[in-house]
Amino acid sequence: MIKVALVDDNSFLRHTILEKLQFFDDINCKFVAENGRDLLAKIEKNTTVELILMDIEMPLMNGIDATAEIKRLYPHLKVIMLTVFDNDENIFKSIKAGADGYLLKDITPDELYKAIIDTMNGGASMTPSIALKTLRMFRQPVDFEVELDNSDLKLTEREINVLEQLATGIKYDQIAANLFVSTGTVRKHVENIYFKLQVHNKLEAIQKAKTNKLI
Repeated sequence: MIKVALVDDNSFLRHTILEKLQFFDDINCKFVAENGRDLLAKIEKNTTVELILMDIEMPLMNGIDATAEIKRLYPHLKVIMLTVFDNDENIFKSIKAGADGYLLKDITPDELYKAIIDTMNGGASMTPSIALKTLRMFRQPVDFEVELDNSDLKLTEREINVLEQLATGIKYDQIAANLFVSTGTVRKHVENIYFKLQVHNKLEAIQKAKTNKLI
């Protein structure tokens, strides 16, 4: 019996993942947590947990920070990132934090089960598209550790790509197809753009970017 914990702030997605796990008699979900802080509090009382399925975007403590802390306190625990976001920065930071695998949430029950078994046997499971992105990052390294100065309106190359396509008037799903990422990833890039430019909508973002010669 493999004892797992599920960490996700979205109750619907938690339920979906739990349903996938219920197909397999040798997987036992010991508890669910809503964020990294909740996980750290609960795992002290559930020391038999062997593997954690970790979301990334969560309040209070995100999945990347939680993974780093889990690996510091409980280095024997396996952690698989399970997320809707497939952007390069999340992948890089998750691996650096010590994640043992990185999967997208649309994975099938059988694929999830195989990933858990492979990880427990010492493997590193990744959704194929994530594995390709990881290889690309090794071939063409990007420094994600550089702190962005919001006052200077600095955007990443990918954020500029997204903003340029937004300026043409195309929709998120078409941008996702053009950049070979998920629609959720495009939405996350747009959120980051709004935050960095201190704007509230697409028109403001495009106008400010053009004024400051970002696009």
